[in-house]
Amino acid sequence: MANRKKRSLAKRKQPRGNPQKPHVSRDPRVAAKATLGDWIGAARLRTLPLAIAPVLIGTGAARLIDPSWHWALALACLAVAVSLQIGVNFANDYSDGVRGADDHRVGPARLTASRKAKPRTVLAVALGFFAIAAVAGAAITIRTQQWWMLGVGAVCIVAAWFYTGGKRPYGYYGLGEVFVFVFFGLVATLGTTWVQIGTLPQEAWFGAVGAGLLACAVLLANNLRDIPQDRAAGKRTLSVLIGPLPTQILFTLFVVAAFAISTFLAVLYPIAWLALLALLAGLPAIVIVWFHRDPRELVTALALTSLTALAYAGFLYWAFVG
Repeated sequence: MANRKKRSLAKRKQPRGNPQKPHVSRDPRVAAKATLGDWIGAARLRTLPLAIAPVLIGTGAARLIDPSWHWALALACLAVAVSLQIGVNFANDYSDGVRGADDHRVGPARLTASRKAKPRTVLAVALGFFAIAAVAGAAITIRTQQWWMLGVGAVCIVAAWFYTGGKRPYGYYGLGEVFVFVFFGLVATLGTTWVQIGTLPQEAWFGAVGAGLLACAVLLANNLRDIPQDRAAGKRTLSVLIGPLPTQILFTLFVVAAFAISTFLAVLYPIAWLALLALLAGLPAIVIVWFHRDPRELVTALALTSLTALAYAGFLYWAFVG
């Protein structure tokens, strides 16, 4: 009875203008709902130059043979590349999130791992972008009557999904760079050229290799940052398998090799010398990769390398059509 009176007096003494604070859950599984900014961030816009670059190079190589502007086909190729890139980003967010591979990541938080969005919602968005890529690819096929390209498009989407999806994702076994080089280098560039002119000049091949090398460099910067977390999660990226120093060397070699290609092309197309201006972003990225003190600095290296790829592609396009 005495205890009840004490509690009653305590309630009466509490000031009305200073109510007790509500209990805040400390459950780490509880997170605020994703905002529009969170969704835009999950699309990883800093990687989109890697989708634009091969389309620029491929279109430039096509116009080298046929100066006429096949704008509808070029834009459709751009839609395929960008949609696949965003689709891969959301698919990675989903797959890595449900596996727990992103629970202790250093870079920007992911939607699934942070529990700001339901995994099935993130998956639906990824599939939606894959569907956009499929529709754009089907339009290209109908326009060109190259029906075998439907198979190529299907392989691209399947490869994008199994990069981190499925029971045995190949991105977890050191093959991520192979996927990036093949699909965001060779296939994207050569496919863009082929659908516009029906042939593949050597300039398209050189440009495709350059675009692929720079795209791989971006992935290496990303995976170099995440080596401790990926190793702990059982994600055996190439960087986890070979270690930090070989990753730094390989990153540098990829960037240098891409510019060696542009220098070779400059012998025939002098404007290609201007591609060296892209090193204004590329060289700082190399410096960060070698001398970073905080893994978060590699996010800047990733963004700089991505911008390097876009500038590189822009100058090669100018060299081919100028």
